Amino acid sequence: MSKNSSAASAGRNVVVVGTQWGDEGKGKLVDWLTESAQGVVRFQGGHNAGHTLVINGVKTALHLIPSGIMRPGVKCYIGNGVVLSVGKLFEEIVGLEKAGVEVRSRLRVSEGCPLILPFHAAIDVAREAAKVKAGNEKIGTTGRGIGPAYEDKIARRALRVMDLKYPERFATKLRELLALHNHVLKTFLHSAELAWDEKIAGYMKDGEIQFDAVYDEAMHQAELIKPMIADVSRELNEAHKAGANLLFEGAQGTLLDIDHGTYPFVTSSNCVAGNAAAGSGVGPQMLHYMLGITKAYCTRVGGGPFPTELDWEVPGTPGYHMSTVGAEKGVTTGRSRRCGWFDAALLKRSAQVNGLTGLCITKLDVLDGLSELKLCTGYELDGEIIDILPAGADEISRCKPIYETLPGWTESSVGKTRYEDLPVNAQRYLDRIQETTGVPIHVVSTSPDRDHTILLHHPFSS
Repeated sequence: MSKNSSAASAGRNVVVVGTQWGDEGKGKLVDWLTESAQGVVRFQGGHNAGHTLVINGVKTALHLIPSGIMRPGVKCYIGNGVVLSVGKLFEEIVGLEKAGVEVRSRLRVSEGCPLILPFHAAIDVAREAAKVKAGNEKIGTTGRGIGPAYEDKIARRALRVMDLKYPERFATKLRELLALHNHVLKTFLHSAELAWDEKIAGYMKDGEIQFDAVYDEAMHQAELIKPMIADVSRELNEAHKAGANLLFEGAQGTLLDIDHGTYPFVTSSNCVAGNAAAGSGVGPQMLHYMLGITKAYCTRVGGGPFPTELDWEVPGTPGYHMSTVGAEKGVTTGRSRRCGWFDAALLKRSAQVNGLTGLCITKLDVLDGLSELKLCTGYELDGEIIDILPAGADEISRCKPIYETLPGWTESSVGKTRYEDLPVNAQRYLDRIQETTGVPIHVVSTSPDRDHTILLHHPFSS
């Protein structure tokens, strides 16, 4: 077979990433695009992610399992770049099975995933408590052990999914890890003095995580997960060569990326499109289209700079409108999201580091009823005008946004499926977003429902 005919028979692959601070509505778009895909892949993060899907009015929240699981017959993969809590994975599986969704025969978990264990969550919580005690600003983690699990990975001491298949090896490595982490917990983080929630307290005695409790639970979980453990890299490459379309689902958002986000107010993994390759074991030449998901305004959970933030807690203000109409509560934590105007300069940074092919604008309908809108096109930073988000959190915190004011609309955009049916000022707003960011809008979401989507260019088409 010639090279050209071989390439023609291979599938087309799309990467979906958030372009802001997460919570952009990636879950709905992944679910919607899965109609054209045969496989969906998570490639980073852990159960600190939260993807909400609304299908026929029924809401489903996912944290680890790819959103494609809601489409019968689609294979779902958890790649090596994900840090995995096996307990949380099975909580999610059982919940989906109760709703009538077949999961276990369609889910493949990379043997290279680092495991999140109870001491990771304990360290996460204790560190945030120590920051508060010292009078410092918290990072705003979810307290689920994501960061400490990635630390073990980078330090080359992590227990991984493959270790669950070898009980003696698992036990030896677990004892070594507990010796280290219990020392940190007890000596430096004063764990014996903290009030632990019952989930962590169940593993702890005198401020230390107990070996038997962790080991016994892990061995029980090992028997459950073994049928789903796979060489995900090999399976993805084989599926691609066989002509399958693959969808790579990012978690969090670009500005939470460990390298390119508002450091240190970031997550512990690379959220950008390029990590789809490293986090799943495929070559970068297999990533054909990068879809950036962005809200029609901005939100952020947790600490860190936010140049266009509004006073979103005062009734009658635009920020309050976004917060309440948009139901801006974190899927994973339940925390209120900070709200602000759309930031085109921020999106330029996201477009640059992701190599975005096109945009999907979500939650346009939330802006219905606002008399005017503001769009940030750049900043004043230390007396200089710049048109792209700076790289450092300290600089970003000093940025004063430069706004354009655009007319709002009173007509409803909810449920529209054709661009020309949108309110005229909504169309003008979207047109201006394209102009200021330099990235074409290919999809618009007009409600959380799967079918309320305007398609201008399909990512799976050439």
